[in-house]
Amino acid sequence: MAYELPQYRDTVRAEWGDYNGHLRDAFYGLIFSYATDALMDRLGLDAVCRARTQCSIYTVEYHINFLQEVKVGAEVQVTTQVLAADAKRLHVYHAMTLLDGAEGSTDPVAVSEQMLLHVDTRGPKSAVFTPEVMLLVRAMAAEHAGLARPAYAGRVIRLP
Repeated sequence: MAYELPQYRDTVRAEWGDYNGHLRDAFYGLIFSYATDALMDRLGLDAVCRARTQCSIYTVEYHINFLQEVKVGAEVQVTTQVLAADAKRLHVYHAMTLLDGAEGSTDPVAVSEQMLLHVDTRGPKSAVFTPEVMLLVRAMAAEHAGLARPAYAGRVIRLP
């Protein structure tokens, strides 16, 4: 499929590092949050839309799988796949890869599966997407429907 997945890129800053020189676990969440912001912009839920409609996206659940270490100074890229969507929700999957290492590997170093909810911030209460946004959500979900289901999607935490 030739469709380009939404992307976010960043460099792991020194203040995001731990005592081992690795990306601290909390900052994986920050990078994935910025990737969600990039997705929102791509779907027309940018600052202008948020100001006009008083609606935004809230994260109601997310899981992170830490697959490989990421060092301070590394350049990372997050691609986002819409796994499912309805009138108020997006089920998304972010995959973080290194841009500068691992011999050009495209294997993810971390992944995050998230449930996002469209919210009228005046309530706050859930709200349906505007018709303009819903068109973009449906189009992206339809294009992503043909992609393989990611390996870490749908996992739960439990002891065997």
